[in-house]
Amino acid sequence: MTALTPATQSPSVRLFHASLVWPLQLTPLTRDISEGRHWEVFEALTKDSAWRLIDDEFTEDPTQFEERHYREFVSFLPYVQRFLYGEGRSRNSSADDPPGNSPMHVFRRKDIAKLRLTLRRDQAPIELHVVHLDLYFFHDLDLIQLNLEIRSNDLPLDTVREILFRFGRAYPSGWEETGEGLHNAYLAEWLDADGRVIAQSDTRKREKYLGYVCTHRSPCISEHWACLLRPLVLAHSDEPGDLRYRLIEYQRMPVMSFIAVDNPRQLSREQWVRLGLATTLHPDEALPINEPMVLEFEQRYCQDRFWTDSAAGPNTRFMCTGNAFTVVGDAAAPFFLDSERGVLAQFRHQYFLVFLIAHLHRASLLIFSEILVDAVNDLDIRNDASVRRFKRRIRSNFETFLRFTHRYWFHELSERPHVQAMYRLCANHLRNDALYDDVRDEIREMSHYLDSDSQRRQSNTVVRLTVITILGLIATVTTGYFGMNIIPFGEGPVWQRAVHGLVACGVFIGLVLFAVARSKRLSDFLEALSDERVTLGGKFRALWGVVGRQQR
Repeated sequence: MTALTPATQSPSVRLFHASLVWPLQLTPLTRDISEGRHWEVFEALTKDSAWRLIDDEFTEDPTQFEERHYREFVSFLPYVQRFLYGEGRSRNSSADDPPGNSPMHVFRRKDIAKLRLTLRRDQAPIELHVVHLDLYFFHDLDLIQLNLEIRSNDLPLDTVREILFRFGRAYPSGWEETGEGLHNAYLAEWLDADGRVIAQSDTRKREKYLGYVCTHRSPCISEHWACLLRPLVLAHSDEPGDLRYRLIEYQRMPVMSFIAVDNPRQLSREQWVRLGLATTLHPDEALPINEPMVLEFEQRYCQDRFWTDSAAGPNTRFMCTGNAFTVVGDAAAPFFLDSERGVLAQFRHQYFLVFLIAHLHRASLLIFSEILVDAVNDLDIRNDASVRRFKRRIRSNFETFLRFTHRYWFHELSERPHVQAMYRLCANHLRNDALYDDVRDEIREMSHYLDSDSQRRQSNTVVRLTVITILGLIATVTTGYFGMNIIPFGEGPVWQRAVHGLVACGVFIGLVLFAVARSKRLSDFLEALSDERVTLGGKFRALWGVVGRQQR
């Protein structure tokens, strides 16, 4: 292993391109709007806002279909293609079974053109261009994913590392003595095309965050993030809104970064480690050289298929920690910066979808687990309404999990070795397979519990019906022996026969109700009667238990 060397002077990043992928949980819709899906309700609410539903790239005119979209499509296996783009179209498609669309719906807003970041107090602000701002909805999942894509040119490498560390935090984890949000950018501002401020961060409002957590037992998010998501509103806030969301994990958002530098082989190992772990290592912190993540950095987080020693090599290094996906390459290589066929195009399309799917899996599984925990916490076995609600929630969660497994859960995304290798690297660091097994076992245990409880109730019902049938059999055989004419009820005036019928009906109803009420004790008596080991006195005591006080 190469020894760590002191960091050299910070090189210049010719192109910095980054994407935040922020999964959020949607709360169930209220009853008055529950007929629509989340994305349909969102579309209805955003008619007067900047969010707009966008069509996919598969336009009716093939001349408008770009090569980068084609390369993206053919990079994935057929079942992943059906998830991302919908089912294949054919002129011979049956009218009874039309091809299905993608279960993914994307909204985009274009009113935000720039992001102005002031990383620290007294530092000059940095402006980054906002390339895309999208919101992804998914069928059958109470989940959205916010995607913010930004880019800039000619930034110092140290500045890029600080952006990756400080930006993409939903709320401050604490405050400095000067009142600044701990680990946050000093100020983040969204700008429109004319440079006007649309919203800005408020992480310095310490009392706002303290009061919110104290009142709602839930974290509050910074105003500039809340502004992006409206008309979606935070679940526990007092702000009115039909569509509400809550955080799934902690405040650090998953991020992808594309970094083009001159001669990347001149970077020291410390610079590589700090780039790969930029979201977790404080820029001012000394490198923890004895940490396993530093000692085993190359083995754990690097995929060096294209990091070749030859002069003609791509000189491109891929690094992934799960929450951070970083691509570093040579700014002098035209293929690395090619936005149509090169690494940049792959980063924005194939690798973005790989990262999005991996985090879709993790977020969905965490939501399933959260629903199970919430259902158990809500259960009161002494309340019948609570028990029924618990059963409905568990069965609904089980059905949704089955649909998730067959529609969204993949182990292999692509036949291309490097795309598949990056997916496995990301999914392994996120522990998606282990998390899936845990959630599946939890749901299976819940389902088995409900099945066993239903079988127990059915068994008790069968016991009661059996006891009543035995008693009815005695009456049926006896009356059948006498020809059903022991007392001539069929003779006499009409009123007398009606009274006889009502009295007999009342007596029989009383006997049946008594048998149902004492069916458990009658069952115990019949069991004692059939047991040859029970003495005659014991059988009489069991009979007395039917009409007397319940035996302890």
